[in-house]
This record gives sequence, C-alpha cells and structure tokens, in this order.
Amino acid sequence: MKILVINGPNINMLGIREKHIYGSENFDTLIETCRNTGEKLGVDIECYQSNHEGDLVDKIQWAYFNGVDGIVINPGAYTHTSVAILDAVKAVSIPTVEVHISKVEDREDFRQISYIRQACYRTITGQGINGYVMAIESLAKGEYKL
Repeated sequence: MKILVINGPNINMLGIREKHIYGSENFDTLIETCRNTGEKLGVDIECYQSNHEGDLVDKIQWAYFNGVDGIVINPGAYTHTSVAILDAVKAVSIPTVEVHISKVEDREDFRQISYIRQACYRTITGQGINGYVMAIESLAKGEYKL
C-alpha cells in the first residue's frame, strides 16, 4: 500500500508559527512521524508540501497515475478557499482523509468552511501531529467506503 501525505501552505513552518495553536513540534518531526507510522504498518509513505495551490492539484493528479492507494491531506488555508483542490480529489477518487493539527471548529468563523471535506471519508482535527498517525492508520485498515 502507498499513501501520499500532502501538506499545504505554511505547514512547513511548524514549530515556528503560532506555537500556542500548532504546538512546538517542527515539520521534520511531522515527516518523520508519518514515515515511522508507515514503516510500522508496512505502508509506503510519500510526503509532499507546497505553498502553491496548483502544485497541490498537480500532486493529487500525480497520485492517480502513480499507484497511490490513499491520501492524507492538510490543505492549510486552502481548506477554506480551494474548489480546485476539492475537484482534484474528486477527480482521482482515491480514499482521502482531511487532517488539521489545530481544532479548527473552535477557531475563527472563516475556518468553519471546508471545501475539501466533501471529498474525504474522514476528518481529523485538534490531534496535533498524531492526527496524521490516525489518518494513516485509518487508510491502512481500509476504513473508507467509496
């Protein structure tokens, strides 16, 4: 099984930005945690991060043509704005889990809208980096229904 972990804008700034919201663990720790989880489960993990919407769409489409079985996505701020990312996930029909490090439902009003959620079988919020572990485990167990 191959899982693609996609991170959107500013996720690479973990450990630097708003530690009271996102915690003190850095981006390298996030990547290491995802890879270690995959190793424990016998799952191939590929991690990708971009601050550019089109790059994220391209990577989602890449997943379709490269044998990816599941996607974990934290689109960052694009969660609340990007129909393009939603459409890309819908187009590829790969089981997808939406992850947010913070508990977005307790944050600003504009963060209450998630376009990507419409294409995801599960959403995990407020679990910090462990949310990625939960998402990878869910995909590895085949908990999704297409």
